[in-house]
Amino acid sequence: MIDLKDVSKTFTLHNQGSAVIEVVNDVSLSVAPGECVALTGASGAGKSTLMRMIYGNYLTQAGSIRIGDVDIVQAEPRAVIALRREVLGYVSQFLRVVPRVPTLEVVAEPLRAVGVSAGAAEARAAALLEKLNIPQRLWSLSPTTFSGGEQQRVNIARGFAHAYPAMLLDEPTASLDATNREVVLSLIEEAKASGVAIIGIFHDEAARARVCDREIDVSAFTPGVAA
Repeated sequence: MIDLKDVSKTFTLHNQGSAVIEVVNDVSLSVAPGECVALTGASGAGKSTLMRMIYGNYLTQAGSIRIGDVDIVQAEPRAVIALRREVLGYVSQFLRVVPRVPTLEVVAEPLRAVGVSAGAAEARAAALLEKLNIPQRLWSLSPTTFSGGEQQRVNIARGFAHAYPAMLLDEPTASLDATNREVVLSLIEEAKASGVAIIGIFHDEAARARVCDREIDVSAFTPGVAA
């Protein structure tokens, strides 16, 4: 479902003498439906960069990144947008939404985007918000006013609202209490059981051991800095 072949990424620091930083080089990996793969490695190894490349936020210098039948490296922008809407979900560490939009609508929006009726989308959103212990009195408020932990749970609810065939998870259990951590891990297990292919960054070792089928140390693809 997710297939990377010979993927490389560099950054050029134009304000530092055009020094070139090679972030990752010749990354090849595959994730099958129903499998969860953890990206590991020290800070700066390129885990987040690799995730952003898979999502199409960063361009690659070389290689291919296929999500199903789409090579995101070669795809037109409209194809990337469609892929994100229908196929590839991304739960980042931070909630980014339009201010003043009610929480229930924020969570329901991915479903509305793929043609689900307003009633069905809001019912699914309500079920997830309840499961993630977001009080109903907050559903009509913008999540931009919430605490960090509440925003994270809204972000997770939004990410799991639509049944994406593939997902990227960036520290989905960070800073959660034990109760909500358990809910998130259960959501991941349910997604795997339904055939979702998942790549994640999990600094929570116990969570990683529970939901991930294998680990890939990104440091193995980090060549360092080139002038």
